Amino acid sequence: MRNAFFATSALALGASASMLFAMPAAAQSVSLDTRVDRIEKELRAVQRKVFPAGTPVEPEITRPATTTPPPGTPSSAPIADLTARVGALESQLASITGQVEENSYKLKQLEEAFNKYKAEQTNVAAPAAPPAARSTVSAPAAGTRPAAPAAEASDTRKAAVAAIERPETGDAAGDAYTYGFRLWDAKFYPEAQAQLKATVDKYSDTSVASRAQNLLGRAYLDDGKPALASVALYENYQKRPRGDRAPDSLAYLGEALIQLKKPADACKVYAELEQVYGATLSAGLRGMMEKGRTKAKCS
Repeated sequence: MRNAFFATSALALGASASMLFAMPAAAQSVSLDTRVDRIEKELRAVQRKVFPAGTPVEPEITRPATTTPPPGTPSSAPIADLTARVGALESQLASITGQVEENSYKLKQLEEAFNKYKAEQTNVAAPAAPPAARSTVSAPAAGTRPAAPAAEASDTRKAAVAAIERPETGDAAGDAYTYGFRLWDAKFYPEAQAQLKATVDKYSDTSVASRAQNLLGRAYLDDGKPALASVALYENYQKRPRGDRAPDSLAYLGEALIQLKKPADACKVYAELEQVYGATLSAGLRGMMEKGRTKAKCS
């Protein structure tokens, strides 16, 4: 009887001990599962930041192959599997986070350089107002009406601009760009500039923005304002490097810099154009680039 009591007690103690040893392993598995889920979410968030316009690079993480342990072996394989996943995910997350920090630093440097360049070009584009000329024209005689050629010319121009048809196809962004193009094509450059700038501001998140800002730069260039053209064209390339007119903006930026007597900067722009878009450049843009290189005497 006594021996049976001790045997029963020993079995109970053994079962309790097994439960006590199993509990930390289960808790550790739950903790690791939570940790893995959190790191995977953070990794996806970082990848979306690094690759906003494309498919993120999937981490090269594979789940270790599991084997069936022999009977009586402690069940530690799932915990080892989760630990390996955690280590791999943390390593991948650290690598991508480093890329984000490096890209942010480079972008900050680029923005600082551009802001400095933009300030310099704005100063060049805003000449001091000439001193008021002393009038030598005598006042008209009483009872006569002075001629107003300037007013007549202004009225004629307004009528000509009003004659430019505004398209109405139902595509608001496309119609706004087309109207700006028609004004530019008719050589009404100031009116085209105002229309195209308004189009870029209103539809900056659409594909039309790349075409509108590129044409805005060209309108400044055709209007004899290469400094303003260089700012508009550079901003279009910087903000929309994959836009429809990004290569065009670089090509015309080179032309604007040549007009500003900055051939060395123009050569850098042409080198960027060749490096980024060389394989996809149209024959027209390539010919324009080669002429520009010759003009700027690029080596």
